[in-house]
Amino acid sequence: MMDRLRSLPKIMKIEGNPFGSSHQRNQVFLKFVAFFLLVGLAYRLIITDSNVSPVPDVRTSPESLPANPSSLTASVAQAPAPVNSPRNITNASQNDSTKCDIFTGSWVPDPSGPVYTNISCRHIQEHQNCLKNGRPDSNYLLWRWKPRDCDLPRFNPEQFLDRMRNKWWAFIGDSISRNHVQSLLCILSQVEEVEEIYHDKEYRSKIWRFPSHNFTLSVIWSPFLLKADTFENPEGVSFSDIQLHLDTLDPKWTDQYVNFDYVVISGGKWFLKTSIFHENHTVTGCHYCQGKNNLTELGYLYSYRKAIRLVLDFVADPNHKAQVLFRTTTPDHFENGEWNTGGFCNRTMPFKETEGEMKSEDELMRDIELEEFRKTQEEDEEANIALLDTTSMSLLRPDGHPGPYRYPNPFSGMKIKDPVHVQNDCLHWCLPGPIDSWNDLMVEVMLNREIENKN
Repeated sequence: MMDRLRSLPKIMKIEGNPFGSSHQRNQVFLKFVAFFLLVGLAYRLIITDSNVSPVPDVRTSPESLPANPSSLTASVAQAPAPVNSPRNITNASQNDSTKCDIFTGSWVPDPSGPVYTNISCRHIQEHQNCLKNGRPDSNYLLWRWKPRDCDLPRFNPEQFLDRMRNKWWAFIGDSISRNHVQSLLCILSQVEEVEEIYHDKEYRSKIWRFPSHNFTLSVIWSPFLLKADTFENPEGVSFSDIQLHLDTLDPKWTDQYVNFDYVVISGGKWFLKTSIFHENHTVTGCHYCQGKNNLTELGYLYSYRKAIRLVLDFVADPNHKAQVLFRTTTPDHFENGEWNTGGFCNRTMPFKETEGEMKSEDELMRDIELEEFRKTQEEDEEANIALLDTTSMSLLRPDGHPGPYRYPNPFSGMKIKDPVHVQNDCLHWCLPGPIDSWNDLMVEVMLNREIENKN
């Protein structure tokens, strides 16, 4: 197109007197008109091909943040068929009028790789620092999420930080939420280094601030989202039954909630642990308690539905200002066993869209999440909550986990690399890794909802 445009002046060159006959002047005029029409068309095509910005236009006015946010945490010493998830249609395309399901798609090659490395980011937890721990392959870094019917804009850290000026964003949940916030920190810290201003005794809950933007970022450790008494060693092995209060939310996050502008909240695998259920100050049952004290076996689906319902009712309260993303469950990829029975994950390529199989417990938990989320939508279409459905895209990445490389050089001293005899992590994600793409979806969903609210 541009070569043709460049050649047009030569084609239109007039031999002889430029002020010749009337017929010649008409020909010249028509040719100039054709030339400018073609230039205009080319310009229109170039502008149309530009991407939509992935960063939300925040409409809430800045709130004054407390001088010391740490004071707020003093109390913390086969693949599933595409799901028509509520509100998972968004403007991830080059044309604002086009709607697209960004949660259904596939992973496509991306030779550009991640925007950070394990060297350029200091916020990676040791168990997820796969390259440092000796993982020999790196192909898992060279993929990006591509929705089936549109292009998903890349997360833009500069624009994100600019829009988050004087705002507070919180991640609430278990270690997957911590994994996610570390991914976000790694991307943002390539633009501005962050200051850690608080951590709890176990370093599970933290608060950071980006000083030049006065942007505060939190992760709050609350694996059940409910009030819970847990008893486990540092390796995560319980030595006494969890006491789970199904009618009381965890004050570690509810007491701070008034300060947040944006929240990503999620449940998870902790509901599969042996638990004793309390409701109205009475023990009402249990999950996997194996007949202890003649308790009624109600199961983890009972407690999970109770928890999700209580959480959604709280965050959808119109008196709360926070814009909320409810993230769906994260499937694991243990094969030939579980984390404590020799299960491992050693795949080096993503699944195709039609491959993979979700485990029954993941599928059932996801069903509860979608059902309860739909109820919230039906009760209040204006609720400040949207779905961040990362389940299907995560299912397609069995190659993105630390596996045996949750520890440095796990096969040192072994003649044969046998993953069965090394503890594997097939639930959390390597950093950098597939979880970085969650941020693309996170911002796109928030952008779409805020545009809808403005309209």
